[in-house]
Amino acid sequence: MISKLFRWCSKLPLGVLHAFGGMLGWLTYLASPTYRSRLLANALQAGVGDAARRRAIGHAGRMVAELPRLWLRPAEQPVHPPLRWQGAALVDAALERGRGLVLMTPHLGCFEVCAQAYAERWGGRVPITVLFRPARKAWLREVVDASRGRPGLATAPASLVGVRQMIRALRRGEAVGLLPDQVPPDGMGVWAPFFGRDAYTMTLAARLIEQTGAQPLLAFGERLPHAAGWQIHVRELPEALPAGAASDEAHQVACAAAINRAMEHLIRQCPQQYLWGYNRYKSPRRPPAAPQDAA
Repeated sequence: MISKLFRWCSKLPLGVLHAFGGMLGWLTYLASPTYRSRLLANALQAGVGDAARRRAIGHAGRMVAELPRLWLRPAEQPVHPPLRWQGAALVDAALERGRGLVLMTPHLGCFEVCAQAYAERWGGRVPITVLFRPARKAWLREVVDASRGRPGLATAPASLVGVRQMIRALRRGEAVGLLPDQVPPDGMGVWAPFFGRDAYTMTLAARLIEQTGAQPLLAFGERLPHAAGWQIHVRELPEALPAGAASDEAHQVACAAAINRAMEHLIRQCPQQYLWGYNRYKSPRRPPAAPQDAA
């Protein structure tokens, strides 16, 4: 039933989806005290004002509502409305180097559209591989698995297999995409400041850059008003990743802190479209216990 509704929504105009999504965002905010308190706490932690916080509630719902349209669009059909670009020359220059590209996107705006936008513009000659965490619901996992793989766009699971897949792609001079503000599993991150509070932060982004010599860039898909589509903003890192430290752990903490500051830099440009309700400060999930440990 939910799968059919999802597919039906994919055929609706973007304006209708955004209108429905705005209401969904507010209904979720009003109906869930946990979500509401987390959104308010995270936004206040970052110093976001009342107006931007209120707008972020509706934008969270719009992000969910536009997913069917993006995921279930025919593979050969371009994103519509047509995408706008700001900073595409930075991607051109990175690909010209031929040493790979690490595209980092926070939970900001329509982050799902960024990889599709890249694949639409450059994927024919330089593919992109994006890191994803498989959905827990079986029906959603089926939809996502069938839709995220597109011409010029491959997916890699958030596991050791996926990491190796991304390293191979970078060594071929290709691009990879990931969300550095996504809480990684236990053992795959370090604690580093994010808007003044320690958050468990992945080390993968920095390790990919250091191990392959790939060019790092930031990107986010701004949701344009009146359902006019999305504008992809591409930026350079505001600061270089730090050089080696006394220990690998200290180095990874310094790199994670620098990447968190880069995420903050992007988010401050469009705070009304960040997912403040995302549980950014949660403890990482632990891997399943081995049989002997469970016993």
